[in-house]
Amino acid sequence: MREEGVFSRHAESGERQFEAGLRPRRMEDFIGQHALKERLSILIEAARSRRESVDHVLFSGPPGLGKTSLAGILANEMEANLRATSGPALDRPGDLAAVLTNLDAGDVLFIDEIHRLPRQVEEVLYPAMEDFQLDIVVGKGPAARSIRLDLPSFTLVGATTRTGRVAPPLRDRFGYVARLDYYDDAELAEIVVRSAAILDAQITADGAKAISSRSRGTPRIANRLLRRVRDYATVRADGIVDAVTSEAALVVFEVDGLGLDKVDRFILDAIVAKFGGGPVGLSTLAIAVSEDPETVEDAYEPFLLQEGLIKRTPRGRVATPRAYTHLGLEPPSPDDPQQTLI
Repeated sequence: MREEGVFSRHAESGERQFEAGLRPRRMEDFIGQHALKERLSILIEAARSRRESVDHVLFSGPPGLGKTSLAGILANEMEANLRATSGPALDRPGDLAAVLTNLDAGDVLFIDEIHRLPRQVEEVLYPAMEDFQLDIVVGKGPAARSIRLDLPSFTLVGATTRTGRVAPPLRDRFGYVARLDYYDDAELAEIVVRSAAILDAQITADGAKAISSRSRGTPRIANRLLRRVRDYATVRADGIVDAVTSEAALVVFEVDGLGLDKVDRFILDAIVAKFGGGPVGLSTLAIAVSEDPETVEDAYEPFLLQEGLIKRTPRGRVATPRAYTHLGLEPPSPDDPQQTLI
């Protein structure tokens, strides 16, 4: 058991190191999100010209689009240190106070999943963001007193996959709120080629295109698929990631032409086969596919909605005709009584 635990920790560490190694360090190396990059460049240049810290920034959008990478780029462009943590890790006000008091002037503090900050921790963050001051209560009961500490000027960069769950008082304290959008296939192909060069993997333009078209508009998924295709090419082919090798590898790893994986197809099949095309509630659907409702809603449903494979109705999730076609089934007739209830 001990050896398995050690192996697991090493594997997780390797995954993080791999992702960190592929992250761009400078704005010119970051592919895609052109309008966002332009605005960030303006913020950075203006702050540098005034020799100030960049105003606080909140990045929102689905996972894997580059929020962490942009935080690192912002720190690098400002020649500042990046201090990273996450909302769930800051369980108590004292945890945040310890982080804030260890910041140096100009540092960039990155808080991932900032929407998961406990409310009492947010209360400590407000004066720190606005006035660069920290209120600490010393003692208990009648002898308790509040001490206000000055903090160095810093930039808070928050990242969230759920903007609606960020408390309005916290959201309003960010000077710039930006949303990252999904990438198109051409941008993803460029990212795949760049990552392949870093990994010293031989790849053709068609091979990169085959991977990018199945990456669900997400660079993280593109890089993950590249790793799997590279492994397949090393073991089952001549080591070159071309279109034929990519197609064969993605079949082996159960990624279809739209980029759907095994769980995505389970969800579609459950709606179509088990619930007659829907409508079906989220909790019932999650039980049917043996997944947590939040995982279904956050990790799988957005792409299925984006691709027009399912739709949400007041009564639940419904499979679209495109879902039937993708599963190799005949879409139901518009005159079907079940469809008229949707």
